[in-house]
Amino acid sequence: MPNPRPQPAFVLVRPQMGENIGSAARAMWNFGLDRMRIVAPRDGWPNPAATALASGAGRLLDEAQLCGDVAEGIADCHFVFATTARSRDLTKPVVSPERAMQMAREKIAAGEKVAVLFGPERAGLENDDIARANALISVPVNPDFPSLNLAQCVLLVAYEWRRQTEQVTPEVDAPGKSGWAQGIEVEKLAQHYETRLQEAGFFFPETKADSMKVNLRNLWSRMPLTQADVQMLHGILRQMVRWKERGR
Repeated sequence: MPNPRPQPAFVLVRPQMGENIGSAARAMWNFGLDRMRIVAPRDGWPNPAATALASGAGRLLDEAQLCGDVAEGIADCHFVFATTARSRDLTKPVVSPERAMQMAREKIAAGEKVAVLFGPERAGLENDDIARANALISVPVNPDFPSLNLAQCVLLVAYEWRRQTEQVTPEVDAPGKSGWAQGIEVEKLAQHYETRLQEAGFFFPETKADSMKVNLRNLWSRMPLTQADVQMLHGILRQMVRWKERGR
């Protein structure tokens, strides 16, 4: 059953290898997209090689819309993007994948249907295909090696769609099962080390002892310690003290 959330249709135009179709399906489903349309696949359809590479995204292949040509593949769409790595003589807006999916989100929210065309592996979309698009998506790749694998291109655009429609956290600092240490736990750890280091004569000379203690406290406050970290650091110090005492 298709995902009910509004989304663009990804149209694979004359794909040549079933493996690439399956990999594209997997890339789409990685980012929650499942509206695949396949235009005139070279090796016919269905293709067992596609299913083998879909790796859990076989439903997309089962539900994919098979089309005879590009016109059929985008017949119900209001706005169409075409992906291309080559400069074209056709006058059209050229946007980045990020901007394209921003536009797609806005248009879909307004009730429009949007499609993205992906060309065949060997040479990409032809000018006749691109002439049917409203805008081009250009990826800032290495100009000396601009060609992207079909599934790679699908994944890149699908990722940008996900970024536009989901809250993507740029950084996660998870404490694990033990949770972050509380202030009192860090304070007791600091006191433990300060006491033992004092006994070991670490704070020397006396004139620098206060500043050394401040620096040590500052070290603990800069470290994002978990409760497990605190317990381990207590244990390390206790074991070192026991080892020293056993050696006497």
